[in-house]
Amino acid sequence: MDAPVMLLDSASLWFRAFYGVPASLTAEDGTPVNAARGFCDMVARLVRERQPGAVVACLDRDWRPAFRVRAIPSYKAHRVDPSMGDPSSPVGGAPDAEAAPPELGPQVEIILEVLAAAGIPTAGAEGYEADDVIGTLCATEASDAIEVVSGDRDLLQLVRDEPTPVRIVYIARGVSKYELYGPEDVAARYGVPVARAGDGYAEMAMLRGDPSDGLPGVAGVGEKTAAQVVSKFGSWDEMINAVLDRSDDRMSSAVRAKMAKAGEYLVKAPEVVRVAPDAPLDWTGERRTLPHAPVDTDKLTELAERWNLTGSVDRLVAALKGEEAP
Repeated sequence: MDAPVMLLDSASLWFRAFYGVPASLTAEDGTPVNAARGFCDMVARLVRERQPGAVVACLDRDWRPAFRVRAIPSYKAHRVDPSMGDPSSPVGGAPDAEAAPPELGPQVEIILEVLAAAGIPTAGAEGYEADDVIGTLCATEASDAIEVVSGDRDLLQLVRDEPTPVRIVYIARGVSKYELYGPEDVAARYGVPVARAGDGYAEMAMLRGDPSDGLPGVAGVGEKTAAQVVSKFGSWDEMINAVLDRSDDRMSSAVRAKMAKAGEYLVKAPEVVRVAPDAPLDWTGERRTLPHAPVDTDKLTELAERWNLTGSVDRLVAALKGEEAP
């Protein structure tokens, strides 16, 4: 089997770097570079440890897409705070905050310049989140295997063994403590059927809801009950039909009543929770195998010196070359 393609949920990484690396790290002009430095070091470590055959940095072109808001207006509504920056910015999607903090935006531009000079391509899609970019690449990428790096558990819905194995490198506890999830791991952790662990996780998440994303779920149905319900059915449609069919004894009357009350939400939830498999991707940089040398060494050196990133950039380049970290 060839080395996997690694898909980075880029905002997940740079937000964790921003909040996890001291803000006292700055360039000579005082510009904060904590997120940029932390991002480079995270990617370097991931490349060294996971040894991918290619890396793609996936971007949010819209962290709160209109099609999801139309379906469920509360989707991420609590995160919109104009005082913290442009909520439509590609840096959007903060895990525990509203719109992106102003100190992060300029660093994202630095990160994108570093990626371009290093030879790591980026992919995005107008009107879509990075999750959808990743979902589309998982649906279309011709590869022996795919590894998705994210601290967002929503992407656990992508795990599968066929046709192309997809694993999630889950970094919620940090890159150094990542957890690798495949279908068996998702099934064991969340109680969904291993045979359809990805779909089962998404369906469980719809029932459970997610307050951090403004998704109400079904009142009175927690994660454990949601997983038990999902496990009794072969698909979302089959489960929804059981809400209407009182003769279907796979669903208890109590759960049926709760789901019936949430009927409008359940009709719209799939459009919000499931990642798009067909986002119209746009690319920056050349899609190719892992760059073993920067595509623009002079530019990369200039960026590293200007933004006080020399150590982090050197570690990233060494990782891409398969060399020991300096």
